[in-house]
Amino acid sequence: MTDLASIPVQAPDGSTTDLSSHKGEVMLIVNVASKCGFTPQYEGLEALQRKYGARGFSVVGFPCNQFGSQEPGDAEEIANFCKLTYDVSFPVMGKIDVNGDNAAPIYQHLKEAAPGLLGSKSIKWNFTKFLVDRAGKVLKRYPPQTKPEDLTRDIEAVL
Repeated sequence: MTDLASIPVQAPDGSTTDLSSHKGEVMLIVNVASKCGFTPQYEGLEALQRKYGARGFSVVGFPCNQFGSQEPGDAEEIANFCKLTYDVSFPVMGKIDVNGDNAAPIYQHLKEAAPGLLGSKSIKWNFTKFLVDRAGKVLKRYPPQTKPEDLTRDIEAVL
């Protein structure tokens, strides 16, 4: 099994890093965007972070501009938006692609481990969510319409 925490990811400054600082945590990995109809979900994601963070849980956001160009900003603009609009405390990584030839390796892994409806591997829109257990196993994929507050039962079950 691939160690999810060791898969290279893009840091906000464009450098390469990984999620090893979250190893042993339950993670909710989400492709995010600041100009999307689902953008208000940042509020619910932050509420989950604040509620469960001390118990070894972290939301990890990956900005993506592949859906309707709804994340056009650079890293600084994205960080400012997240902090000023939603007081986001969880990590928001560097902007990535989640589909296609340039899909980030972590999203290649997530899509393979938890296909969508009818086995589809592609991400359909912003705010698709993946719940990952402490061992790095991808447990479940949630569509964008699933509100963060609707995940509490599943999160509590793995904490």
